[in-house]
Amino acid sequence: MEITRATTVTGLKTATPKVVWTDSTSTRCCNVWAPEIHKIGSTWYLYYTAGQSADLGLQRSHVLQGGSTPWDSYSYKTQLKATNAPDAWSIDGTVLTVSGANYFVFSSFNDAGLQSLYIAPMTNAYTLGARSLLSTPTASWETVGSPVNEGPQALYKNGAIYLTFSASYCWTSSYSLGLLKYNGGTVTSASSWTKSGPVFTSANGHYGPGHNGFFTSPDGQTTYLVYHATSNSAGACDGSRYTLVQPLYFHTDG
Repeated sequence: MEITRATTVTGLKTATPKVVWTDSTSTRCCNVWAPEIHKIGSTWYLYYTAGQSADLGLQRSHVLQGGSTPWDSYSYKTQLKATNAPDAWSIDGTVLTVSGANYFVFSSFNDAGLQSLYIAPMTNAYTLGARSLLSTPTASWETVGSPVNEGPQALYKNGAIYLTFSASYCWTSSYSLGLLKYNGGTVTSASSWTKSGPVFTSANGHYGPGHNGFFTSPDGQTTYLVYHATSNSAGACDGSRYTLVQPLYFHTDG
């Protein structure tokens, strides 16, 4: 895994990446996906998905521990395991913070075999409690090619809390972003969230936009949306994808 840093978004295109982690351990050597860094307390952690070379069914969520800056060195900490499903397939994990408490939100399969979103409370940066089902792909825009909810990302704006996520099969141009809005109540209960979508779809020659992230300008005034897409009009989930960044605008109602 690599981290690239620059003082501007444009500068990232030419900056030299730094390799922060490689791993030859057979259970997590390969198919490394979806790395993201989060500061918890005074320490940066890198969450990612990895598994074995020949079987994507063995993908699991892992975490590296870093230092006081994202640019410090990292060491392997542990596999993220929900107490009630310690060895479940798990990808695309992210950290959600509500009222000072952290939650790990990730994609896994529900009892019906649908790739869904789950949430688990975090007792620290690398230990999970029991997981709860948060969102299941049942709407038509979530089931193109295959029923999928994956790639959750937290967004905090004007006191509201949201989770975006990627829906439908990534090998289709219908891969798109959905939205969950937190309405208060028990964070781990699906009934505390309202789903809508799709809220971001293929456009302007960029197909299958998904697995997004958010960041703010240094002055905190502008929120940016970062995501990947492909120029393949049929959609693609391979190396043809590229990263795009654009400002995110909000309606008066938030």
